Amino acid sequence: MSFRTRLFLAILLAVWLPLGALSWRVSRELDRRLTAEYDGKVGAVASIIENDLARESGTVATRLSTLATEVGRDNRVRLAVLQADQQSRQYLLDYAGRAMRLAGLSMLQLEDSTGRILSSGHFRNQFDRLEPELPRLLASMRDTLVLVRARTPDSTLVALTRMDSLRVGGKPLYLIGGIEAAHRLLSGLTHDHDLAVALRYPGTPEAQLAGGRVLRSVALPYVDVSTGSAAGLDTARLVVIQSLGTLESLRHGITRWFALALGLTLAGTFLVALWLSVVVSRPLRALGDTTSRVVLDRLDQSFDTNRTDEIGALSRLLGAMTERLRSSTTRLREVERRAAIGDLARQVNHDIKNGLTPIRNVLRHLTQASQQEPQRLADIFEARRGTLESSVEYLDTLARNYDRLSPSLERRPCDVNAIVEQVLRSTTHDGVVVQRQLQDRLPHVVGDELMVRRILENLVGNAIDSTAGRAGASVTVTTEPVEPAGEPPRVRIIVADTGSGMTQADLQRAFDDFYSTKP
Repeated sequence: MSFRTRLFLAILLAVWLPLGALSWRVSRELDRRLTAEYDGKVGAVASIIENDLARESGTVATRLSTLATEVGRDNRVRLAVLQADQQSRQYLLDYAGRAMRLAGLSMLQLEDSTGRILSSGHFRNQFDRLEPELPRLLASMRDTLVLVRARTPDSTLVALTRMDSLRVGGKPLYLIGGIEAAHRLLSGLTHDHDLAVALRYPGTPEAQLAGGRVLRSVALPYVDVSTGSAAGLDTARLVVIQSLGTLESLRHGITRWFALALGLTLAGTFLVALWLSVVVSRPLRALGDTTSRVVLDRLDQSFDTNRTDEIGALSRLLGAMTERLRSSTTRLREVERRAAIGDLARQVNHDIKNGLTPIRNVLRHLTQASQQEPQRLADIFEARRGTLESSVEYLDTLARNYDRLSPSLERRPCDVNAIVEQVLRSTTHDGVVVQRQLQDRLPHVVGDELMVRRILENLVGNAIDSTAGRAGASVTVTTEPVEPAGEPPRVRIIVADTGSGMTQADLQRAFDDFYSTKP
């Protein structure tokens, strides 16, 4: 990720996070305050509903009590109830309608003890219809308004209903009356357009409350006698509903303003990031290009600058570092030159010692023979002559190679067993048993005979040195053919000893030039 992208993302986060936190906090605070305000309003509406129900209950009870007194005093009603003549009966049928209008009721009917309707004000044609359940249910809910759904000539009527009783000629009668519920309960309860009061009957689907949430619910007993079947007591609800329109509108307004502010902020952020990329990224990129051209063979790059800011300080630091590298490189090259000369001197010294050792051994042998067996000196010289000639040839080849400062490889067919025999004859054993297990009829291999001999002399000499002074010490040199599939035949040479072995640290440095554990 580029510096410009990181800078841009950092600015976005620095702007988005505070704006997002502010938006979330404002939304939460708005919900909290509106909820507290609506809780107060709902409490007031609930108090009004309860007061209205108490007032209406008292009003209906008073009117029914007055009507019961008037009915008890009306002789024509008494005659209609007791004698049931045609003229009195006609008067009784019309009585409930006149009394209902005079009392300001919306529902009124007079029933006898069997539940037979003697007169109905809201539906005159219900006379002689039996409704024994209604008086019984109203009697069980004494001093409480009950919502009663009753039939009218056109539809149905829901009324806040109470019941009063009287006796005419010893016969009990029941006055059931009420006022229309929806108008009395719902009108004038709240003037807040975000709050509404609804009357919900049993079985009203909750989908009808969509678009709002119920804040408070007041239960009312409910009886439905409009269906003609046996009535039962149920529960209706007066619910206070909060419309979510204002809240959602307020939220959308705040969201739009925040979106506008965020868009403007993003545009400003983009412009600031673009400006910073020009002010910061361009000199950094130029500085990076100059730095990328700095190598050990080319330390002449210039970091001169007139800037006084952090980028200028960085340029001057890089210039100082380049100058130090230039000085260090000069000293390093001198050290490397001296080290190369020292390595070459050690290499020459090492290889010459390897060539002089067989000559020294032959001369020692000849000196010993001249002193002890002078008559065999010629024979011994002839036997060791090959070793002398081989060592001299070895030193001569070394001289030619070092004269060119680059040893050359002479690849030609070699007899590996012959090289091993030659090395073992020219190596001093120092009391160590040297064994050979050479496979007959080995194939000739292509290689540099001198190099192979140098390697074997080092390996065998090191093996003898590592086992010197140990009881039963031995060194074994083995040759065997190797024939990999699809490749030319090869020869494997194994030099094994019974010495102390090598540590892990020695193994890790085994192929370093001139590394040795000897004094």
